[in-house]
Amino acid sequence: MEVKILGTGCPNCKRLEKVTREALDEMGVDATVTKVTDMMDILCYNIPATPGLVIDGKVVSYGRIPPKAEVTSMIATALSAAES
Repeated sequence: MEVKILGTGCPNCKRLEKVTREALDEMGVDATVTKVTDMMDILCYNIPATPGLVIDGKVVSYGRIPPKAEVTSMIATALSAAES
């Protein structure tokens, strides 16, 4: 699984990364987590606000910090899609 955190390094971006890493750890999911901080790269994802969360190439959240339970659900959905 490939996870990207889109943001310039603001406090909200850092919180999203922390919540995402915690969810992955609790689920025991092996994932590569990458921080995308370059604005030109972030613009390629066509999100109106950061932070953004991308799982396996799909934008699943932007402009807010979803609760860990919601991030866990997003990860589970991506895992199910990858298996089918």
